[in-house]
Amino acid sequence: MRIAIASDHAAFALKATLAAWLAAEGHDVLDLGPDSDARVDYPDFGFKLAEAVASGAAERGVALCGSGIGISIAVNRHLAMRCALVSEPLSAALAREHNDANVVALGARLTGEDMAKACVTAFLTTDFAGGRHQSRVEKLGAPSFAPVTSGNPA
Repeated sequence: MRIAIASDHAAFALKATLAAWLAAEGHDVLDLGPDSDARVDYPDFGFKLAEAVASGAAERGVALCGSGIGISIAVNRHLAMRCALVSEPLSAALAREHNDANVVALGARLTGEDMAKACVTAFLTTDFAGGRHQSRVEKLGAPSFAPVTSGNPA
């Protein structure tokens, strides 16, 4: 599988570790940077990652920053992206199974190397279940949608 990976400066070391590990596992890794731990802006690298996955240059993506929050927001600004911030493997698997997530985000300051590898493994090895989840995922990619409410909106 071709995996795009990108980070900010805070997650540079974890990105390098995961990129090498993914390559050793037999994946084709598209490392979108940065190339050092010099200060950079996570939105720039989140955008590059989103473009790579949306264009088909990569099948899935791994996004990293200090907390994982900023880069996940940046990736999700692209309508074709479903980026899930996770901290353990069950969430990574459910993001794929129920939400057809195409990018997983991790916080390098919050997630150790072994846990990050376990999350990425779960993300890459879980298939989308489709079925009742399909129409929900389709709504996520709509240019604008109004959630349907039922009952008391409070």
